[in-house]
Amino acid sequence: MNLTRRDFLELAAIAGISLTGGNALAQLEKLSPEKLMEFKPVGNVTLLHICDLHAHLKPLYWREPSTLLSHPSLVGEPGFLCGKAYLEYYGVKPGSLRAYFDTYLDFSELAQKYGKMGGVAHMATLVKQIISERGKDRVLFMDSGDTWQGTAVALFTKGKAIVDVQNALGIDVMVGHWEFTYGKERVLDLVENHLNAEFIAQNIADQMWEELVFQPYTIREVGGVKIGIIGNAFPYTPIANPKEFTKGWTFGIQPERLQQFVDELREEKKVDLVVLLSHDGFSLDQALAKMINGIDIIFSGHTHDPAPKPIFVNNTMIVIAGSHGKYLGRLDLDIKNGKIRKWNYKLIPIASNFIKPDPEVEKLVEDIYRPYQKKLSEKIAKTHQILYKRDTFYSTFDRVICEAIKEETDAEIVFTPGYRWGTTILPGEDITVDNVYEMTAITYPDVYTFEMKGEKLKMILEDIADNTFNKNPLYQQGGDMSRLLGMEYEIKLGAPAGKRLRNIKVNGKDLDPNRYYLISAWGGNLYRAGKNVRPDHRPVYEIVIDYLKRYKTVNPPLKSNVRVIDVKCGCPKKGGICS
Repeated sequence: MNLTRRDFLELAAIAGISLTGGNALAQLEKLSPEKLMEFKPVGNVTLLHICDLHAHLKPLYWREPSTLLSHPSLVGEPGFLCGKAYLEYYGVKPGSLRAYFDTYLDFSELAQKYGKMGGVAHMATLVKQIISERGKDRVLFMDSGDTWQGTAVALFTKGKAIVDVQNALGIDVMVGHWEFTYGKERVLDLVENHLNAEFIAQNIADQMWEELVFQPYTIREVGGVKIGIIGNAFPYTPIANPKEFTKGWTFGIQPERLQQFVDELREEKKVDLVVLLSHDGFSLDQALAKMINGIDIIFSGHTHDPAPKPIFVNNTMIVIAGSHGKYLGRLDLDIKNGKIRKWNYKLIPIASNFIKPDPEVEKLVEDIYRPYQKKLSEKIAKTHQILYKRDTFYSTFDRVICEAIKEETDAEIVFTPGYRWGTTILPGEDITVDNVYEMTAITYPDVYTFEMKGEKLKMILEDIADNTFNKNPLYQQGGDMSRLLGMEYEIKLGAPAGKRLRNIKVNGKDLDPNRYYLISAWGGNLYRAGKNVRPDHRPVYEIVIDYLKRYKTVNPPLKSNVRVIDVKCGCPKKGGICS
């Protein structure tokens, strides 16, 4: 992508670079080592890709995890890399723009240097430049889902605001996961009456009639190349989210059906390229590529991994484009006679301080926020510590949520789910109402308080651990471990199922398997496994907003309440954890 003189002057001004002395270009390149959006076009096909936007329309801060743990046999490979291990694997320079976008290292300091990330108006500028450069008939834009949920404006409009933005960006094809938490009727309404893109899924069927709910694939001609795109929705949707949202629909991985569609596209439809647009997760898609023959490229999603280079499993290329609108994936292909002769890939960081926003999309975002601006922009507290969301066992914003719930309910133990989406707030910054929704905006937000026997509590935690740390990626259902207040424990990630947790303490005392504990939880159906559920329950975002208004400042501890016995995270230092 070529920069005009005007573009350069604008970027230099944004970056605060002096144009005197003849070294402005050197200064700009030093600030952005990747020379901003530079890309060498290849061939006749450009495939653009985003995943896991989680409804973040405006620029934000998003800190990548400081621990990204799994079963010891999986850690240290793409999908389970963070911090120094990530920098070493991908050859990223510490302190660079890429290091800032892709790791937690020196995050607060680099945030001051590079500014916020993402923003759909800034992304739109790049998309329009690419289309202008390549021609509309050579560009296809795909979305791997988790797009309609995650912010207040998404929740308040039941996903419609985000669909409007997808239409403005020019999304051509998408799949889903959190989209289904609006309920299947709302999903069908948005897909059939509002969304311009095709919504595809080969693995969602009507339970009674066994008919597919959505088209399993679409065929698009791009740059004279016939491309078959198969959709895979998140296979564990009815388990990860309340099953009533998709009652009557079946999900699953469905590898046999997937293979049939791959064969159909190749043998009957005579496509030149077979693509899987997936919300399976990066590690699961790597396992799936070993099971299915004939997929050329998998565009993955769900696990939020920023992977600047494709990986190859057998003959399948796999790419994934991070999360929260921080990146735009671009894959250029030179295809002739059904063969990929050359390719070039870049995970483009949406460095909003260096990209001029598209006026049309910027206005659309302003119009979307206008009815809610007064409510959402209210400053309700300040933070002394960095408030982040993503990590394997613990996050500082989850600690604030737990403290707020405990004060509200006086529970002995508080559960908050290990969702991967949210935002990051730097030390000393204001916390707004919008920020709270960015951490909690779901369609089932109520906090429930109930009693549960210690024995069952341990069993449930072991089950969550097995979903998170299973040796086989096909059985990992996504998300991090539930965050807990009032409990601490040790965990051996490589231990057999049901035997990972040990030395469990409740408020300093050993867990009593025969005692009933008072527990508060939100974001799922945990209360249904307990008894004596209290009739009074409020949405978690209301509880947290009220708590922050009372205290005005927060200073959550940085230390986790979980000790991992068999740490292996891929860091260069032997035995070290990603910190």
